[in-house]
Amino acid sequence: MEAAVFILSLVDCCALIFLSVYFIITLSDLECDYINARACCSKLNKWVIPEMVGQCLSTMLMLVSMHWFIFLLNLPVAAWNIYRYVKVPMGNMGVFDPTEIHNRGQLKSHMKEAMIKLGYHLLCFFIYLYRYELQHLQTQ
Repeated sequence: MEAAVFILSLVDCCALIFLSVYFIITLSDLECDYINARACCSKLNKWVIPEMVGQCLSTMLMLVSMHWFIFLLNLPVAAWNIYRYVKVPMGNMGVFDPTEIHNRGQLKSHMKEAMIKLGYHLLCFFIYLYRYELQHLQTQ
């Protein structure tokens, strides 16, 4: 059971790392004017809900399997993703809005958030890998 939880968490974490890299590449393309704001925001908004679901899945897995430290490590990021999605102003296209992404340094803050999430997911990946190996060695 424990090994399956960490294998599923590793797969989920790999998908979240991929999404973080995709967000960074797309935002840097917008920053360098390789794509327009509308195309960038529509690409990114398509992946906001899958990112939120993936993070919540990982958090719930740790809660159900009673890994409290890892659950508490995942909880703020899952809560932030939900908060960010719920607090989208009325009339905006989504979390990433083409009319506001260049205003008030939102592009820089979105880029910083994507970088922080990438670092966080890499840290979680190695924690899950370590816990999986530890569990695997204990069963042998």
